[in-house]
Amino acid sequence: MNEPAKHTLSHSSHTVRIWDLPTRLFHWLLALCIVALVVTAKLGGNAMNWHLSLGHAVLALLIFRLLWGLVGGYWSRFGNFFHSPAALLRHVRGKGRVQDSAGHSPLGALSVFAMLLVLIAQVASGLLSDDEIAFSGSLTRFVSGDTVSLATNYHVHWGQYLIYALLGLHLVAVAYYSHKKRGLVTAMVTGDKTLALPVPSTRDTAARRLLAAALAVLASGLAWWVNQLGQSAGF
Repeated sequence: MNEPAKHTLSHSSHTVRIWDLPTRLFHWLLALCIVALVVTAKLGGNAMNWHLSLGHAVLALLIFRLLWGLVGGYWSRFGNFFHSPAALLRHVRGKGRVQDSAGHSPLGALSVFAMLLVLIAQVASGLLSDDEIAFSGSLTRFVSGDTVSLATNYHVHWGQYLIYALLGLHLVAVAYYSHKKRGLVTAMVTGDKTLALPVPSTRDTAARRLLAAALAVLASGLAWWVNQLGQSAGF
């Protein structure tokens, strides 16, 4: 299941594949989509057509990440996101072990879960939203008017503010750890981290990437189907 670290720089440093290519592509595509969603929402008007399409793209990405969190690379699996209270305390005190932060650190793992939950809520509320002018989510016809009203209010107010807050915290954390020379950004580009001790290496083979591609097709198909539910209603 796990591969040993393949590249050793010295007796005290080890270069290990942490993030597989599917995880890295998900990360950067999601970042681009979120930026584009914010821009199109602020522009309004005809840009809302793009906003709707981007929302379904994010839905596909989230479905993929949930699936990949179950069968993906070693450090991308949700099972490796759970840290003990002792590990969290060590991390907060700045005494974390290499194994604690080789993938997502204890705080980083919590932030990932928070971001996924908030994004799922934002996409779901968008699918149930209606601006009563030109935009209507794909699932509005399946719920009551009161539910649509609540979803719309959450989507345009609390939902987006929560995303802004989490994104701000994420950027601050990235800047802080980059200053500490831990190579977070570089690792999400190359997939590799240089660590003081060897840890299990993520498999990033052609077969694993083909599996990810199949899951991406499945996720895209599900997102397309949700979109068609709205189209069939004449939206």
